[in-house]
Amino acid sequence: MSLPELREEVFRANLELADNGLAPLTWGNASGIDRETGLVLIKPSGVAYNLLRPEDLVALALDGKIVEGRLRPSSDAPTHLALYRAWPEIGGVVHTHSIFAVSFAQAGRPIPCLGTTHADFCPGNVPCVRALSKMEVEEDYEANTGKAIIEDYQKAGLKPLEYPGAVLSRHGPFAWGATAGAAAANALILENIARMACLSLDLNPGLGPIPEYIIQKHYRRKHGPDAYYGQKR
Repeated sequence: MSLPELREEVFRANLELADNGLAPLTWGNASGIDRETGLVLIKPSGVAYNLLRPEDLVALALDGKIVEGRLRPSSDAPTHLALYRAWPEIGGVVHTHSIFAVSFAQAGRPIPCLGTTHADFCPGNVPCVRALSKMEVEEDYEANTGKAIIEDYQKAGLKPLEYPGAVLSRHGPFAWGATAGAAAANALILENIARMACLSLDLNPGLGPIPEYIIQKHYRRKHGPDAYYGQKR
């Protein structure tokens, strides 16, 4: 994908966050990476979505240096960059403050896998990443946010494309995917399964996860070598 094509894709991914109600005001950002050049395009900080233009996106090197752009990049850029450096299989990252996913984050709870809609997305609970320490916040808040996500995934043995999103304790959700468009779609799915979980637990507070064999059936029929959901490409 050329850089102009990536710019258009990242621009559209950002607009999807607003269009889907995931990022009211300026509460969110999407980015994408060109793996050949190592350049990351990301939404500029604090720019309203209805005013955003493709040329406003800021191009960053993986070390955080601004390569192109007249505006400041999103304040969450160091988190995005940490994920890109750690996980070469991802091509897009999204952060939002969507209501139901944030509710789980603020409660410090993973999103439990209560049904097949969730199992289609990932084969287990959506992780809740630990809160940062005072030292981590003061040292380099956004970079250490990315570090915490990466460390929690490594400790749990989770693959980023199998679990393409997490909630950060007392903060909010991050999602990612093979492309910026996929990351935006995963952010929308994450919010919807969080909403379903909230409503389900309200109706039945003692509800537990669905059986593992159903989780695996639904996940594997949509992902992996034996998937049969959708059409052949």
